[in-house]
Amino acid sequence: MKAIDVLMQEHRVIERVLNALESAAYQIEHGQPIRPQFFLEAADFVTGFADGCHHRKEEGVLFSTMIENGAMGCGGAIDMMLQEHAQARTYTRALRDAATRLERGEADAGPKVVASAKRYVALLRDHIAKEDEMLFPMAAELIPSDRDEEVLARFARVEHEDTGPNAHGRFVALAERLEREGMALARQPHQTV
Repeated sequence: MKAIDVLMQEHRVIERVLNALESAAYQIEHGQPIRPQFFLEAADFVTGFADGCHHRKEEGVLFSTMIENGAMGCGGAIDMMLQEHAQARTYTRALRDAATRLERGEADAGPKVVASAKRYVALLRDHIAKEDEMLFPMAAELIPSDRDEEVLARFARVEHEDTGPNAHGRFVALAERLEREGMALARQPHQTV
């Protein structure tokens, strides 16, 4: 398996949570009660998997390997991806804060959860599309095939050392659970507010 394939597979896992998060935000927006813990768990997934594992692989391994092999470091596609990673972290903090306020029963927390979730989902969907369609093909062209095993080994270190043994599997299981819950929410009848 190529390093780019690993990252693309992780994008598919992240998209499952994006879909669930979007469904839950839609339900709140349309007056349906959603357990606040759903949003806190989604924020945990984002912090631990999307950012803590996936973005670390990109930032700490892929991007530097691309730069070593001729990609522009400042002002180019990599710089744009780094800025979007930083923006995603800001949206995740806002989501966690709003979900914590929702859990406490604060009246204005629901719209803030919805706004934070929508911003994060929109950013990440666009970001994933840019990486899948532009950045990853560029990486595949730049990085010599004989370096792929090295990149994969460095990815494995990120998974094991930075996120902990078996963390990847736990986050995939969390994504599956959030996806199931999001699908169930999407099937619920909507009440008008």
